[in-house]
Amino acid sequence: MEGYFITFEGGEGAGKTSVLHTLAKQLKDKGYDILTTREPGGIKIAEEIRSIILDKSHTMMDAYTEALLYAAARRQHLTEKVIPALQSGKIVICDRFIDSSLAYQGYARGIGMQEVLAINQFAIQSYWPQLTLYLDIDPKKGLERIQANKTRETNRLDAESLSFHRKVRAGYHQLAKQYPERIQTVNADQPFDRVLDDSMEVISNLLTKL
Repeated sequence: MEGYFITFEGGEGAGKTSVLHTLAKQLKDKGYDILTTREPGGIKIAEEIRSIILDKSHTMMDAYTEALLYAAARRQHLTEKVIPALQSGKIVICDRFIDSSLAYQGYARGIGMQEVLAINQFAIQSYWPQLTLYLDIDPKKGLERIQANKTRETNRLDAESLSFHRKVRAGYHQLAKQYPERIQTVNADQPFDRVLDDSMEVISNLLTKL
């Protein structure tokens, strides 16, 4: 039996990582076979690429280089970890995937969504997520959350301007309109438990149809 591929997306400070791991634990407690992972990362090679991309000293990185590095990490992560898990019947829940590249590099960096899509289609082939939860929050509030969270390590993307993060959000909104059957938007400007409940409702509705 083929598994199911679910991704979480959102701007900086949306809380998607915390929601993802809490939700995954709840699903495991219900008996679902869950694998959680993240992008860029999830495996050794991709984690090393992640450290290059997010290094705060790499301010000179070209936008195309950035997009290609994300796609390279995605390919290795997919073939080494995600595809084997799906083939074994697991539900894979991934913190970021192709939509991040489309919103951040394609839209906000100005490379073009179609150009970034072409790079990534080469990398992922036919392995699109069946469901994507997009946690939506005003970028100003998201960045304020990051500043208030002293335990969270900041990275190169956190240091981008507010106008950049607003472009990222606009990119995500465009994607949600482009892929309405796959991308479900959750209001992340709510208390954590409410965001968690809304996210679980979306996933539960999907799992009951499997």
